[in-house]
Amino acid sequence: MTGPRVVVGMSGGVDSSVAALLLKEEGYDVIGVTMQIWQSESSAAAERDGGCCGTLAAADAARVADVLDIPHYVMDFRPEFEEHVVRYFVDSYIRGRTPNPCVACNRFVKWEALLDRSLALGAEYIATGHYAGIVKLENGRYSVRNAVTAAKDQTYALYQLTQRQLSHTLMPVGGYTKPEIREIAEKAGLPVASKPDSQEICFIPDDDYGGFIDRYAPGRVPGPGSFVDSGGNILGTHRGITHYTVGQRKHLGLPMGKPVFVTGIDPEKNEVRIGSGDEVFGTELTCDEVNYMAVGEEAFRTGEIRARAKIRYTQRDAVPCTLRREGKLLRCVFDVPVRAITPGQAAVFYEGDHILCGGTIL
Repeated sequence: MTGPRVVVGMSGGVDSSVAALLLKEEGYDVIGVTMQIWQSESSAAAERDGGCCGTLAAADAARVADVLDIPHYVMDFRPEFEEHVVRYFVDSYIRGRTPNPCVACNRFVKWEALLDRSLALGAEYIATGHYAGIVKLENGRYSVRNAVTAAKDQTYALYQLTQRQLSHTLMPVGGYTKPEIREIAEKAGLPVASKPDSQEICFIPDDDYGGFIDRYAPGRVPGPGSFVDSGGNILGTHRGITHYTVGQRKHLGLPMGKPVFVTGIDPEKNEVRIGSGDEVFGTELTCDEVNYMAVGEEAFRTGEIRARAKIRYTQRDAVPCTLRREGKLLRCVFDVPVRAITPGQAAVFYEGDHILCGGTIL
């Protein structure tokens, strides 16, 4: 007897391919879907090195589906991706913030848009190849749980998922390490077993964020302005605020005779603030757009809550902190100073092995 139907988002990579394999072996009625979200000549070329957005990815996913003997479809999500990811990315940089496009893509495209279409096809679940897990807590709420391997854990980028989305989600690879996933793929004869991981933002394969924004939004991008120190003294001229982020040290072009870093960006004055390494550290932050995951927001009305925080995707160890709700905002005070608290990035808070909540840093 066929089990529940699940739509697997197949990017053409080894992780999502093994996710489909594992679910089929568990008895699910598996359908593979490759999401067409962004396509250009440059990104098509980048797919040869592991990208996930266009025709080559779809071809790899189709080859895997053929081996697994499951149906495979390509669905066009380019309008949703353009609205919720690309425009958000560009607008954030123009406002002097550093966005996290993978978080937005997960929330609004890979889950919201795909889930709606999948449910319409009679599926009960969607699944991905993320290194994370789903847990239903004693209070009845769902949360995203850490993967078994900290080196590949992707929970940070999933903090915006809603309770409805989590209740219809499966993440079968979160209990494995990357070498184990590749071994499973090789033993099953999957043609992507040794395919390299994607490293770049899929719509900017050359990693030139500023250049992409200049081309995407001509006339809206702030031009050159001043580098200033903490006292407002002018130190030099920057190329435009879209080329910088808090904590940045390289490519500043300032002959200071010592290492200096971006400590802040002021879009109103078109200024990039520069300081020493010590000035990059901070002890607190405030979040808006908070998504309460393991608990509802009412849990914060009675006082402070202890948690651990990550403020960037590449941060391996979460830092102990205290959380306090202030109206619609969430304030976090760290036990120790942390480096490069960056407006626009996500602050994700953990309780035990799962996400408590998270928000966007102001």
